[in-house]
Amino acid sequence: QVQLVESGGGLVQAGGSLRLSCAASGRTFSRYTMGWFRQAPGKEREFVAAISWTGGSTDYADSVKGRFTISIDNAKNTVYLQMNSLKPEDTAVYYCATAQYYSFRHSPNDYVYWGRGTQVTVSS
Repeated sequence: QVQLVESGGGLVQAGGSLRLSCAASGRTFSRYTMGWFRQAPGKEREFVAAISWTGGSTDYADSVKGRFTISIDNAKNTVYLQMNSLKPEDTAVYYCATAQYYSFRHSPNDYVYWGRGTQVTVSS
C-alpha cells in the first residue's frame, strides 16, 4: 500500500506563491503517475497537473499552465507543486494521488491512492 501526505497549503494574497509537497511512503512501484487535483466547495474534483515517476514528462490543466510547475524528487519520495501568480479561483483543497498507468489520466477515477488534502486559500 502507498500512503500520501500533502503539506504546504495556507493563506496567500492574489499574485503570491505557494509550494505544495506530497510525501509518499509504503510500497514502491516501478512505474506510475503522480497527480495533483483540487476541489472547491460544491464543485467537482478537477485535474491540475501530473508527472511521470521518472520525472521525464509532465501534464497540466489549461487553467494552471504557465503558472504551476510539478516536479518530483525520487530520493525523497516527494512530489511538489510550485504555484505562482495565484488567483482567488485557485482556492481549493489540493490532493495528490497516484495512478497505475504509464500514460497521463485526468479522471480522478483513474487514481488509486489519495492523500487527505491541504487547503489553499487565495485572498483578493
